[in-house]
Amino acid sequence: MGTSQTRTSQTPRRIAMTPAARRALAAAERLFYERGIHAVGVDLIAAEAGVTKKTLYDRFGSKEQIVVEYLADRDERWRAFLAPYLDAAEPSPAAGILAVFDASRAWSARHSGKGCSMVNAHAEISDPSHPAYAIIAAQKQWMLALFTDLAGAAVPVPGRAERLGRALMLLHEGALVAHGLGIFPDPIGQARDEAEVLLAAAGVEV
Repeated sequence: MGTSQTRTSQTPRRIAMTPAARRALAAAERLFYERGIHAVGVDLIAAEAGVTKKTLYDRFGSKEQIVVEYLADRDERWRAFLAPYLDAAEPSPAAGILAVFDASRAWSARHSGKGCSMVNAHAEISDPSHPAYAIIAAQKQWMLALFTDLAGAAVPVPGRAERLGRALMLLHEGALVAHGLGIFPDPIGQARDEAEVLLAAAGVEV
């Protein structure tokens, strides 16, 4: 159901994770997400992980590589989290689409109280030459492709499926931002309701 898309050749390299590297990555993930990428230095990550700064550079080589690993790991865990929701969805076109919103709602409640990590990272990393930029862009491209594939099963008409996929993507991403801002309660649940309205308007049985 659209979950087989792979990254492009522009994807930055990844590193093999030792136990020390995993501890450092766990600390970096928490700090980057809570405080922001630019606000967190390598010294703080090393201290929080209980490793030396030298060990950190030996394992990752640079702070940029830590950011790459942080975002790539978040993306991989999100895809793994989403997969059972898609697998468990009833065999109807609408069910798979709504399952994405259900998964996002559950993921955000557990892991993303401050909003989407990719959106937050893009606010700090807007230069395409930064190695983490490709991770951010590829994650959103994957989500758009997923919604477009699911929309294609619901509305198998060229052009209409692409338009529906983009509209669903806009609902989903807007809900993630609203969740992070905390302006009103349960924006992802409301986005799911709006997705049902959108599907019904497109002639899809919900």
